Amino acid sequence: MKRLFVAVKIHPSPEFLKTYHSLKSGLKFCHITWVKPENIHVTLKFFGETEERKIPAISGVLKEVAARHQAFTSELVNVGIFGSSYSPKVIWFGIEQAEPLKNLGMDVLKSVESIGWEPDRQNFVPHLTIGRIKDVPDRQLFQRMIDEHKKARMQEFSVREFHLYESILNREGPVYKVLESYKLSL
Repeated sequence: MKRLFVAVKIHPSPEFLKTYHSLKSGLKFCHITWVKPENIHVTLKFFGETEERKIPAISGVLKEVAARHQAFTSELVNVGIFGSSYSPKVIWFGIEQAEPLKNLGMDVLKSVESIGWEPDRQNFVPHLTIGRIKDVPDRQLFQRMIDEHKKARMQEFSVREFHLYESILNREGPVYKVLESYKLSL
């Protein structure tokens, strides 16, 4: 069994890192598990624990998906949370010019249904998770920090490929190993 997901890798720019570190520093009073900058990605589909014999079928479908989509550019903008302000769960960066990314993500989800994967419970909303919130002792200070960065513009990014990753969990956090890459049409 391998823990698998499909994602677009993001290579953080200096402006991205400035916003990321400002949030991390400003929210150090909270218990947040931050995504390491080298692991930053936009998830298209999380498979979870998957039998290795299913990987060739997944890979075949992903090759077909890649062939149907052209390379594109989007932009990371805005900071927000999932969950309520009383019980925030995730800190995310938003994505502008997200339609091509949304189309790619929806195509991945629909295509893997054809090989037996259940549809996801929620619609695909392109975003970049940067932190998973465990505890917020001061909600007002937390919200002020989020509001300070709400309109941030981090970086443009080009999507020319996406990857099938294996997530290997260990004490220091997950290690992501690319199993295969899928180039979009140019």
